[in-house]
Amino acid sequence: MRTYEKILVAIDLSDEASQVANKAATIAKNSGAQLTLLHVIEPLSFAYGGDVPMDLTGIQNQLEEHAYKRLSSFVEQLAVPPAQTLVTSGHTESEIHRIAEEHGCDLIVVGSHGRHGLALLLGSTANGVLHGAKCDVLAVRVGAIE
Repeated sequence: MRTYEKILVAIDLSDEASQVANKAATIAKNSGAQLTLLHVIEPLSFAYGGDVPMDLTGIQNQLEEHAYKRLSSFVEQLAVPPAQTLVTSGHTESEIHRIAEEHGCDLIVVGSHGRHGLALLLGSTANGVLHGAKCDVLAVRVGAIE
């Protein structure tokens, strides 16, 4: 089994994000891999079907600034260079796939709440990432199991 060289960890900045980041950091350390942190902000216009009668640029910029501030704690904790810390805007699964491909990542690490029933049928971010990835995907179970 080969070791990983470039690991992308996609975190949502929730309270459980540190579980995902720590697991990815452990794998990176054990395999000598480069770790890249990513947070994806879904544009506010997505929530309104793109038909918003006002300019949301200022709010979107504030969300991005907040994300970088929150990511700074992970940067310090995991010793990830700022250049390997990314915040992007778009559809979460598509952006994770795009960044992983652009950076030549051979592992994507995401969190999974392990939902069942309707949530499972509707799909999850982890499921979306898994089915479109061109590399290995590790879904780290976070939070309480329902």
